[in-house]
Amino acid sequence: MPTAIPDHLAPDLDILFVGFNPSLKSGETGHHYANPHNRFWKILHLSGLTPRLYRAEEDRELLKLGYGFTNIVERPTQRADQITKEEYRVGRLRLMQKIADLRPRVVCFVGKGVYLQYSGKKSAAWGLQESSVIPGVQEFVAPSSSGLVRMKLDEIVAIYAELARLIKLSQ
Repeated sequence: MPTAIPDHLAPDLDILFVGFNPSLKSGETGHHYANPHNRFWKILHLSGLTPRLYRAEEDRELLKLGYGFTNIVERPTQRADQITKEEYRVGRLRLMQKIADLRPRVVCFVGKGVYLQYSGKKSAAWGLQESSVIPGVQEFVAPSSSGLVRMKLDEIVAIYAELARLIKLSQ
């Protein structure tokens, strides 16, 4: 039975990646972005965010690079549209507290819908946002890495490459 997976968190991360919720495969394995159809690990590498192609089983290793992982909702589901309004409400408050406590330099929302649920905004552009929910923490909106996303891989990678440039500029 799939269960919630552990966050990988530390204070003062360069990037905190925030997903919708774990996939069923992630719930089974206990690792972030474990579905074989999810392109997250490939996108990170192709965008220059990681020096090599990591596997989901190595998700905890990315703490050494200054990258952490969490989700707005803990419960694994097959699809994000199976998340309830109440789960989003509770998850939003919990996520805001994590971000306020840990103070990452950038929070990268892996999916525009995740950001909209978190921020309460009606729309958002890709990339760095003009204002932040938690003052002093930059917010970056990136496409979901799910295999269900219809964007071309090179378009997604280009947006994540903006995140890589942002991190390099602020170091």
